[in-house]
Amino acid sequence: MLNGSQLVWFFFRMSGRVSRAAYFLGGLLIAILQAFPLYRFTLVAEGTPESEFWSMLFMAAFLVSLWSNIALAVKRLHDLGKPGLAAIVLFVPFVSIVAFLVLCLFPGQLGANRYGKQTNAPM
Repeated sequence: MLNGSQLVWFFFRMSGRVSRAAYFLGGLLIAILQAFPLYRFTLVAEGTPESEFWSMLFMAAFLVSLWSNIALAVKRLHDLGKPGLAAIVLFVPFVSIVAFLVLCLFPGQLGANRYGKQTNAPM
């Protein structure tokens, strides 16, 4: 069971390593949390206070999820033994899809590396 500080580390910190499964599931949760306000926005009439509320909530969710996706990608790259700066490729259209697949499919380094002693734990 995860506690609050582990969730903060998982979604917002850049140190440590995460496994393929944790990266994929974390990204899936972020996508669902981001999609819900967008879905609700599409159900209400345009220009109403309710549509403004859902659009602002979507924008806030997008900004938070952007940081979380970068943090997860950096930790996943660390698990592969690569520098976190390589997460920049996630902002390149089409390349980002390939990068996501690589991060989901390639196994990390076994044992300790320079980014942490074990996977799914802070440094």
